Amino acid sequence: MNNIYNIISDIDIPNGTTRRINCPECGGLKTFTVTNNMGSLVWNCYKASCGTKGGKRVRLSVDDIRTGFTGAERMADEIEFRMPDHVVAIKDRKKALDFIHQWDLIHLREEILYDAKEDRVVFPVKYNGKIVDGTGRSLSNKLPKWKKYGNSGLPFTCGYGNVAVVVEDCVSASVVGSLGNFVGVALMGTSLLSTHQVFLTQFSTAIIALDPDALPKTLTMAKEMRGHVNDVRVLRLTDDIKYRNPEDIINLTNIGV
Repeated sequence: MNNIYNIISDIDIPNGTTRRINCPECGGLKTFTVTNNMGSLVWNCYKASCGTKGGKRVRLSVDDIRTGFTGAERMADEIEFRMPDHVVAIKDRKKALDFIHQWDLIHLREEILYDAKEDRVVFPVKYNGKIVDGTGRSLSNKLPKWKKYGNSGLPFTCGYGNVAVVVEDCVSASVVGSLGNFVGVALMGTSLLSTHQVFLTQFSTAIIALDPDALPKTLTMAKEMRGHVNDVRVLRLTDDIKYRNPEDIINLTNIGV
């Protein structure tokens, strides 16, 4: 892999572009492609008898990050999204109100919506004040437990400040946002998408705070993010942050200083 990387590192592959060349391994004519996707350099030979492939993280330039973030802003502005008609205000719906009180999300009482058709609380995803997506959490046994209503690729966020705390779900992000001086960023899983990476470039600091059983993924994600955010930190939790374990809250406050 190192020999191939040394070869392709001499090729100018700007962010968001693909280059097709002769395979340095088998010599196949134009069978070898290299793509730079927000700092993820991926290569692959399409010749059946070869199958050489690999990938490596590369540090983005400031211009690349700025251009990528501008692209994300433009993408959000251009998203044509309309929440389904059956997603409405919560009003006096008991199950939805019980959910809000269970997780102490009173600060989002007027923000969270309700899917009357599928019995879900819905966390709207906003960008520049515009709803561009939504994520619904089932209040019954309906699967999937979490459901995306659009395909913006943007995370649900809650809070204000220059420090992003990357978590797995909307409830955790809402809890983080209620603490003050933090922005909870919900990935809805443990995968860091290119749109997430671009979104996070606006913050001075990113704290990765996934569930304790996802520690290996947390460390990998922190490594990936260091090409996009200047200050990346890892918070080792004792429990999911949504449970507000006092030790975890104190550690988050201290690490975010």
